[in-house]
Amino acid sequence: MPFSGAGPDVDRKALWVVRELGLPAVVKACVSCRSSRHRPTGKFRVNANAKLLDVWMLICCELCGRTSKIPVHERVNVRALPGEQLRRFENNDAALVRRLTMDAAFARRSAHRLDWTGTWELETDLPFYDLGGDDPAPLEVIVRFELPAPIRVAKLLTAGFGLSRPAVRGMVEAGRIRLPVSVDAKVRDDFTLFVVTALFRFATLRTGRG
Repeated sequence: MPFSGAGPDVDRKALWVVRELGLPAVVKACVSCRSSRHRPTGKFRVNANAKLLDVWMLICCELCGRTSKIPVHERVNVRALPGEQLRRFENNDAALVRRLTMDAAFARRSAHRLDWTGTWELETDLPFYDLGGDDPAPLEVIVRFELPAPIRVAKLLTAGFGLSRPAVRGMVEAGRIRLPVSVDAKVRDDFTLFVVTALFRFATLRTGRG
C-alpha cells in the first residue's frame, strides 16, 4: 500500500532515535601504508599567500598515524571568506570539524568516501510490540537522526521491531507497514512510518486463515 502522506487514526506513537556513537571514518589511500581509513585530528591548517588562502582539514591514518590534508578551500581570495568563518578554521572549531567530517557533498568534492560502520545505534522508546497479535491499534513511529548516517530502511525496521528481514518485507508488501520511501532505500533524514495492525486482522478474517 503506498504511503498517502497522512497516517490512519493513530492510537499509539513511538520515537526511534539514531544515536551517534562516533564520526565516520574518512576513506582515502594513505601514502605511507596500505591502510585507507583515517580519522580527523580535530585541526585545520590555514596558509596565506598574499591575498589568497588555502584551508585544509587534517586527518590521521588509523594504521600508521601519518597526517594528511583534505582541501576545504584552495586559492580563495581572503575577502571571499567571512572573518568569523576564518577564525573558526584558525581556532580549530570542533563543530566545524564534525560537520565537515560528516558532509557527503564535501567528501565527493574532495574525492574521499565515508565509512559509517559503528557510528550509530537505534534507541527506541517502545517495547517490542507483538505486531502479529490481537491489538488492532495503529502505531505511528517517528524516526529521528542525530547524525546523517545513510541507513537502509529495512535495517532500521528489523532493529526497531526485532523482526527478521523477510518478516519486515512481508509486512511492507501487505500494507501493514506504510513508508514514505522504498524499504530498500537509504535514509539519513527524519521520517515517519505507520504500522496498521487492524489491516492484518481484516485480511486474516477474509482469507479464513488463523
